[in-house]
Amino acid sequence: MCLQKEMEKLLTSQLEEWETARNNYDNLNGVKIRTFDFENFQVKVQFNPARIVSSGAKTDTKSIAERKCFLCNENRPAVQKGIIEKDYTVLINPFPIFKKHFTIPFNRHIPQHITWQNETGEMPYLTDFIDFAQRMTDYVVFYNGPRCGASAPDHFHFQAGNADFLPLINDYFHLKKNNCTSVVTSGDNFVINKIDNYLRSVYCIESDRKDAIYNGFCTIYDKSKSSNDFRNEPKMNLVCKYQEGKWYLFVIPRNAFRPWQYTAEGDKALLISPATVEMGGLFITPIKEHFEKITKNDIIDIFKQTSSETLIWE
Repeated sequence: MCLQKEMEKLLTSQLEEWETARNNYDNLNGVKIRTFDFENFQVKVQFNPARIVSSGAKTDTKSIAERKCFLCNENRPAVQKGIIEKDYTVLINPFPIFKKHFTIPFNRHIPQHITWQNETGEMPYLTDFIDFAQRMTDYVVFYNGPRCGASAPDHFHFQAGNADFLPLINDYFHLKKNNCTSVVTSGDNFVINKIDNYLRSVYCIESDRKDAIYNGFCTIYDKSKSSNDFRNEPKMNLVCKYQEGKWYLFVIPRNAFRPWQYTAEGDKALLISPATVEMGGLFITPIKEHFEKITKNDIIDIFKQTSSETLIWE
């Protein structure tokens, strides 16, 4: 059985057996959405109170040390089942954003670090990421960097959601068709485009070859790591989509983990913790008051704070 069919079966069975997950998925049918129009695209805001678990997560070293890792097998609820895929386990996300939302943790407790290199200088977790995208053509596979929205930066994992839900994907093809993207560089069998006038920096590596997608990412990585502490991964979110024999790997360079509004008090407070989904055009607000009061200017300001323009192309 192909992986996607196994995932469909897993989702169906887990929603029958797991009350918490079933209730949270059912609640998605009634979530409220606000839409903000910009020049050539939209940004959506979703009111999703169940996501307070992620948006409000404490990710400092002390807090992580004091809690059990919820992605480790021994700490998961007994009712939570998964699909073993080599070094990973595919799980349904019990606090969903997408109608079909999966978390894909590594089977050992290792830090979130997709650019980790083995003794030969290769990045095996990046290769795994690209492979999952090819096997999940109905989904986008995405990665939150350890300082870019991951609520479990201590345990390496990817996520996947139905591809028709993340605005970034449709935005890219629409904007490219309308000449709102620019080629910044190209290499052997790959091209890297940048979306123009998109409020945040988004690069897309395109290729029909896996090794070329990998090399395209290395091109961006080499531009990124010089501006970051060499001991840490460059701040970024990743999204990968495979369709019609071709990969599209989106790289979203980051500046700040959370905007100042996250810790503000009173009328200025907005509990928004930008991860891949937010940088992909869907803001999640777990607090109703914040959902109702967020403005277009708030969205512009949050993108300005959290997106990075540090890559320099010659």
